[in-house]
Amino acid sequence: MSDTKLEVLQRRSELLFQVRQFFKSYGYWEIDTPLVSHDTCIDRWLDPFELNIQGERCFLQTSPEFAMKRLLCEGADSIFQICKAFRKGESGANHNPEFTMLEWYSTQKTLPDQIKFVEYLFNDLLSFVISKEWLPARTEFKFQQMTYESAFQRYAGISAMNSTLTELEALASKFGWKTNSLATDDRDDLLNYILASVVEPELAKLQAVSITDYPATQSALATIRQEEFPVADRFEMYLNGIEICNGYQELTDPQELRERMQAENKKRRKNGISEFPVKSFLLQEMAEHRLPECSGVALGIDRLVMILLGQETLQDVLAFPFSNA
Repeated sequence: MSDTKLEVLQRRSELLFQVRQFFKSYGYWEIDTPLVSHDTCIDRWLDPFELNIQGERCFLQTSPEFAMKRLLCEGADSIFQICKAFRKGESGANHNPEFTMLEWYSTQKTLPDQIKFVEYLFNDLLSFVISKEWLPARTEFKFQQMTYESAFQRYAGISAMNSTLTELEALASKFGWKTNSLATDDRDDLLNYILASVVEPELAKLQAVSITDYPATQSALATIRQEEFPVADRFEMYLNGIEICNGYQELTDPQELRERMQAENKKRRKNGISEFPVKSFLLQEMAEHRLPECSGVALGIDRLVMILLGQETLQDVLAFPFSNA
């Protein structure tokens, strides 16, 4: 390992210490939850690693979300965690199957509060990096905000919410979409493709931007509200065109969560992917103790460190990326 790589890892360590100090200054306390669980987060686009432990089906966590929400049900208020997370099929310049996640929840903050909180966090860390002279002095990140719909209209010239499936497929095809490139050709598959191929390259020109009000069909565990069309109370923040974090106003209704889990399993069956368990410790906690109104954010530490330290790929800030782990 080169001296340069060791220097990057030392700086990463200092950044993680600064993250912890930041959260503690805002009244959050750090918790620790299992990486291996009988539960797993529901998300059609996340595929967990499965384990068989003493004859029981378990999962390496794609996120500590379910476990952290169980603590909220038990009375925790403002909590954060820095942990490892694992996702199948994720490799490349900005991906690694094993990565470091910073995740936090608060019963005292709404989703707009969390967007501002992330902005404070990023500028705090940027100031820290500049004070150490790890990057040239510069102004704070200039944050912008736009809805998912306005981003599509501005950069793709199409409505994400009102366009027909045929219109979306025609645009996607211009950027390399092939009808049989995925197991299903549904609306969200096409929207995700257009977002990655057309919209995100334009977001890279904005430095720092939050995209809000995702389609209700992409709500995962977020609440849904009715505007001109149903939208999810969700945001994603990008730095230099790279998605750094994903936040929700959290769903608190156990019956709706159960229905969403069933709907996700139906989609997974259609895509030929193994189904998630229908029995859940989180569902049990939500039914017995109620999940309070809360908001939460999941943030990719490796990507944030990569940007703050001026590195080009995720592998530059990992001690041993998957290729030589």
